[in-house]
Amino acid sequence: MSKKPVPSLKSTALRLLSMREHSRVELRRKLKAKAVEGQDVEAVLDRMAETGLQSDVRFAESLVRTQGGRVGVERLRRELADRGVSNEIAAAALGEGLVEDELTRARAVWAKKFGELPKDQSEWARQARFMQSRGFTVEVIRTMLKEPFNESA
Repeated sequence: MSKKPVPSLKSTALRLLSMREHSRVELRRKLKAKAVEGQDVEAVLDRMAETGLQSDVRFAESLVRTQGGRVGVERLRRELADRGVSNEIAAAALGEGLVEDELTRARAVWAKKFGELPKDQSEWARQARFMQSRGFTVEVIRTMLKEPFNESA
């Protein structure tokens, strides 16, 4: 019975990057899980960055482009930070990648989910919680829902 050969870290990294963009931190975590003793994860990561195959800037732009229409700036900023993207790169991606302003995007998300203004205080709170879970700020939520019940989100 023959064993399957262990794929090299480089081929694993290329396979992962061919599916979607990855931040350096994400790629490091995945490669460390696959690495066997003696394989240098950092060297592979450096080589991927040198050749332009892995880029935190490209990853941040991709994440903002794909999720920007569905979530707020705060959630995008948090997700980028969780994935190891620096604040400078995140700020640049958020500044360039979001075509519409926060209120316009919030209204689109709200309209798709609810479509009509809340009729009572509990409905207002439910809609506000949903919008907060999507990463929209309290100010945007209040403006969008027109604060009919003067309740903080």
